[in-house]
Amino acid sequence: MSNGFDYFDIQGSFRNARPDEAEKVYYVVQHTKAVIFPDYYTQAVVEFFGRLHSLDNIKSDIAQGRIGVLVKDSEIIGTGSRTGNHITRVYVLPEYQGLGFGSMIMDELEKKIFKDYDYCELDASLPACVFYEKRGYKTVKHVKYDIGNGKCMIYEIMRKGNDSKRYQR
Repeated sequence: MSNGFDYFDIQGSFRNARPDEAEKVYYVVQHTKAVIFPDYYTQAVVEFFGRLHSLDNIKSDIAQGRIGVLVKDSEIIGTGSRTGNHITRVYVLPEYQGLGFGSMIMDELEKKIFKDYDYCELDASLPACVFYEKRGYKTVKHVKYDIGNGKCMIYEIMRKGNDSKRYQR
């Protein structure tokens, strides 16, 4: 199954990840998590995210056509995934954050989702909530998730409707 990512811009391009790029995607996710998440989460939660986004899970998602990569100057600097209308694993290397690359990824994911669904949904980490709010996402549920050993993490389930689709009916 291919999502057919094809977002092109002067600054970068977003396309399907290839199997030989799994380790690069893994690096983007793990490095970004290691730099950003300790300011928001305990070490136990940071480690949980690391296991959740393991190299094996990334390889599996690439094989299923779920992962896109953002490429700038022949380097993968960001990634984003989707399953149905659910957006996951949106990461941009810290040195490229705040420059619009996360928005490029989200624009492409939303475009693909809104072709078939009335809304996008995602699980927002604490560092990403404000970014998603600025894009029109609203929190529909606060989640306290047990990660084991008496530890938990907090995140938001957020949703954005397809306003243009509503008016076409």
